[in-house]
Amino acid sequence: KMSPCCWLALLALVPFALATNPGVKVKLTEKGIEYGKQIGMASLQQKLKTMKVPDLSGTERVAPIGKVKYSLTGITIVNLGLPYSALALVPDTGISLSITNAFISLHGNWKIRYLSFIKDSGSFDLEVNGLTVTDSITIKSDETGRPTVSSVNCVANVGSASIKFHGGASWLYNLFSAYIDKALRSALQKQICPLVADTITDMNPHLKTLNVLAKVDKYAEVEYSMVTSPTISNASIDFSLKGEFYNIGKHQEPPFSPTPFSLPPQVNNMLYIGMSAFTTNSAGFVYNNAGALSLYITDDMIPPSSPIRLNTRTFGAFIPEIAKRFPSMMMKLLVKTVKEPTIFFEPNNVTVQASGSVTAYAIQPNTTLSPLFVLNMEGSVSARLYVTGVKLAGAVTLNKIEMTLETSYVGQFQVRSLDNIFLMVLKVAVIPKVNARLEKGFPLPSIGKMNLVNTQLQVLKDYMLIGTDVQFTG
Repeated sequence: KMSPCCWLALLALVPFALATNPGVKVKLTEKGIEYGKQIGMASLQQKLKTMKVPDLSGTERVAPIGKVKYSLTGITIVNLGLPYSALALVPDTGISLSITNAFISLHGNWKIRYLSFIKDSGSFDLEVNGLTVTDSITIKSDETGRPTVSSVNCVANVGSASIKFHGGASWLYNLFSAYIDKALRSALQKQICPLVADTITDMNPHLKTLNVLAKVDKYAEVEYSMVTSPTISNASIDFSLKGEFYNIGKHQEPPFSPTPFSLPPQVNNMLYIGMSAFTTNSAGFVYNNAGALSLYITDDMIPPSSPIRLNTRTFGAFIPEIAKRFPSMMMKLLVKTVKEPTIFFEPNNVTVQASGSVTAYAIQPNTTLSPLFVLNMEGSVSARLYVTGVKLAGAVTLNKIEMTLETSYVGQFQVRSLDNIFLMVLKVAVIPKVNARLEKGFPLPSIGKMNLVNTQLQVLKDYMLIGTDVQFTG
């Protein structure tokens, strides 16, 4: 039997468990990791070129000369290559990095003294081959919900080194192979792993540019913080992001929660972004809360060519009481939502259902508004979504509306007689305003100066999927 304390503890955990469902999922495929590797290897190559090889000096006994005092100074890297490198995903662990057959070319000066009084000097070229590096890279979530990477278990081995002395006697090679070779390789080897670790941690400032809280407009911002650490499989790294809209400065949860969803096993693109209906519906909740889903419509918003005008003469033809009590007056309509709209994702189809009201006013000569009637309105629109830059944008077209009378100040009338008027008003005044806002779009999750290329958008059951390649500039 479970104690009451245990039940309470379990219940306390339930909201936390529910809250971890992401609204947005991002999949980084092997193709994307390969692109990242190309950028990373170029950076590592530059970093390794900064290695400083210390001057080497000592006194050793060398056949057939005897005791020789030597020094190697001014050793600089003139070339460095990383021809073979690979990144492999290690499920539930991270990424393994392997570099093989790397090479370093160095140049420096040598100086020797022997038999107490004989001095000689010159320059040398050194080739280091068969350099290998293995490392593991972990990916976690930091305290801000951004990804962070670190290096663990780095091992570097410098294979062989061959030297060419310019000037000097052949026995110098004996001195090198017996004493200098090992010291030089050791000096290089000690520096490689710290520089590899630096290159990996240098990625973190770029990862910190993930727009975990992206401003949309004066009403809304969208949160893309990670809700869990990334999941790593053989084929991809998967990120679970909050994907929720909030009113700016006021983070109120909507009366609905994200439901689990899974991305399909597509790998043709570098990156896949799955956005659930929860994310778009949280936007509807936010804009409705902000009072942004309301619009006053006046006659100047109706095309001049339209025979239907927003005045008491037009409406008086269907509702005689209006023409009688408010003769020759202009009118104003207030169209607004009464609750948040609901967005449905079905395969190749996006539908928005909205519940609203229309309040009609007569504009008195002194500009006072006299209410005429209030209609309830249930509307449905179809949406077309598309990616522009690193934003998701859209456009809607009207499917249907159904209206019923809520309140009348001008007697009873047949609401259906006004259907054509309101269809026209919605199509020419409301929908264009909505589309002008949707055209501006809202930010997708992005890092730094990221461009999306070869982008496709699919609408699936309960979520939409954006497949894209990426390019970083600057």
